[in-house]
Amino acid sequence: MKTILVPIDFSATATNASNYALALAKQYSINRIVLYNAYQAPVSVDPMVPTVQLLDIDLMKKSSQEGLTQAKKALEHLDSKDIQIDTFSEYNILTGGINELCAAVSADLVVMGITGGGAVTETLIGSNAVSVSQHSKLPVIIVPPNSVFEKINKLVLACDFEQVEETTPMKPLTKLLEITGAELHVLHVNTPSKHVIDHSFENMILDRLLKEFSPTYHFIENESFTAGINLFSEKNKIDLIITMPKKHGFFDSLFKKSHTKKLAFHSHLPLMVMHD
Repeated sequence: MKTILVPIDFSATATNASNYALALAKQYSINRIVLYNAYQAPVSVDPMVPTVQLLDIDLMKKSSQEGLTQAKKALEHLDSKDIQIDTFSEYNILTGGINELCAAVSADLVVMGITGGGAVTETLIGSNAVSVSQHSKLPVIIVPPNSVFEKINKLVLACDFEQVEETTPMKPLTKLLEITGAELHVLHVNTPSKHVIDHSFENMILDRLLKEFSPTYHFIENESFTAGINLFSEKNKIDLIITMPKKHGFFDSLFKKSHTKKLAFHSHLPLMVMHD
């Protein structure tokens, strides 16, 4: 892993995420961080006349570049001498070309901040971080507002034990485990709305896939998927939560039902989203 892409909007949350990315880079010898800002003209909220406000694009570009320069200087003051910090801005929608952007800067990982905004924001509006994690082909770490980087000693992988061989993203998961050397916990949360199913066969397959990492398996009951993971993580001193949203399956339904979105908004720990 050589390059981390950090989309920022110059908020305190974004600054915290960039600080997290720098600490992560220093801990695991990642030698490059790319700070990225996507700017666009705001849309009028007048329901009678939905128009795009006419703004000076050159002025927006200048503002973006100046913000990135300041963000870069702030990181450089945090003992970043062994890490190359680059900046990139463009007139674009953040989620629209995330994969093309990652390819252009040779990114291996995306790190973003997230800010809780109440029920309306979570249900109707969502978050750029959640949207990027859904569209990105690369792993995305979503960093809560007050989260401070801690060496990753323990990981928890939230697993549904359905079609694990076809849907477990082994390449990025293996890379993460090799880089961190972290202790791996695999967690299944059964909620009252789900029927109890025998997961022994899928458990056996996953154990074969992850054999070299000696995972520990946990099966818990909780009325809330989010609360179950948070309580387990707090009790077991977990440093990073991993989820695997699928195109057709349990975690895809979680996105539709906003469970994973709630986890992203309400977890006190960084959440890494990996795709199969």
